[in-house]
Amino acid sequence: MLTSKTIANGILRAIGILTLIVLLLYFIYQIQTVLVYLVVAIIFSMIANPIIEFFRRRLKFSNTLAVVTTLILFIILFIGLLFLFVPLITSQGNNLSLLDTKSIENRLVNLYGQINSYLDNHNIDIEQVIKEADLTSKLRFNYFTDFFNSVIGTISSFGIGLVSVLFISFFLLKDKVMFIVGFMRIIPDSQEEKILNSIEKIRELLTRYFIGLIVQLTIICILYLIVLLIFGVENAFVIAFLCALLNIVPYVGPLIGSVLAGVLTMLSNINNDFQTVTLPTTIYVMIGFFIVQMIDNNVSSPIIFSKSVNSHPLEIFLVVLIAGILFGIVGMIIAVPVFTILKVISKEFFPEIKIVKALTRNI
Repeated sequence: MLTSKTIANGILRAIGILTLIVLLLYFIYQIQTVLVYLVVAIIFSMIANPIIEFFRRRLKFSNTLAVVTTLILFIILFIGLLFLFVPLITSQGNNLSLLDTKSIENRLVNLYGQINSYLDNHNIDIEQVIKEADLTSKLRFNYFTDFFNSVIGTISSFGIGLVSVLFISFFLLKDKVMFIVGFMRIIPDSQEEKILNSIEKIRELLTRYFIGLIVQLTIICILYLIVLLIFGVENAFVIAFLCALLNIVPYVGPLIGSVLAGVLTMLSNINNDFQTVTLPTTIYVMIGFFIVQMIDNNVSSPIIFSKSVNSHPLEIFLVVLIAGILFGIVGMIIAVPVFTILKVISKEFFPEIKIVKALTRNI
């Protein structure tokens, strides 16, 4: 029989549970950066684990030595990629004569004159257009300051994140057995088989995904390189590799890569005539990059998503979009692996729920 005391206790309990849930969600929101580092470290550990096993079984390394060696190899690879771009930076620095301010001024005046001549030849009065559009009242003049501050902040955050991920990954790999044993102790025996099945399926799908991603980036890099070589752009390989690497960031990366390629093409042709060489070459390169992106969006990406993680491209688009809104660029990068992990876990533990059935029918 329900009494006023029972109802009051039920209401208080419900309020208490809701309060705890809200506090938990707020706590998760506040430490979202740490959670992202942890997820990235787990994914990185899965990628590094086969290399560690190779060192342990084939070369008879101890577990700690194998982990340290693997991390050093990844760090060397990362540093090697950075040094790969030194020729590009040096070349563009020479093109702009960064150490000669007088030359910079002369080049800018020359470029400005070329643009004005081009517009005059096409009967375009840029000053009148700007005046009629009243752009000066609409522009934010602190935009560039904000942009550079944002770039500096991003670089700083990336450095902290990289160190954090490597630190977490080291202990995840070094003490893997201890973590597995401890984890197995806290889970119910009835759920042990499901968890082991989930881990194995996740490992399989993520391995296929990263292999597919490497293949995709390689194809894009080759196509970009062909476009840049056709139009004689300097440092073609480095530019193609950098723009292909930006495709790791879904949807946003290709756009940034195309703009970057256009800017670097203009810098490579800064000594040539603007109307007859610089502008047409830049336009052709941008068109070439657009065609490459069309090939990737309609051929490469659908194959990777359908064959590797068994997800429809529309699913991936929505997941990446939501992850980008919630967690920014890092969220977009890890969206597909995390979504895959959640799908596998959901299918293993909640197979009777209709939405889970619909999303995991191909897994």
